Amino acid sequence: MKKRLTQQEEFDIMKLVLDKFLWLGFGVMVYGLWIMATGVEHAFARGLSFIVGGALVLIVFMMIIVREYEVIK
Repeated sequence: MKKRLTQQEEFDIMKLVLDKFLWLGFGVMVYGLWIMATGVEHAFARGLSFIVGGALVLIVFMMIIVREYEVIK
């Protein structure tokens, strides 16, 4: 028999999962910035690609939140 979750419990679980996407996106962006700061060969293009990748992870995070939970007016 499956246990039904309340909306609040479901939202709390969703926050825990999506928080990991937030940390992942932030970590990828920081790594890209670190690559740019070290200044090795082709560092700017490589670092920028990591920053853009991290931004895409954060955009996906935002889209999931907007799609799953509508804002009640």
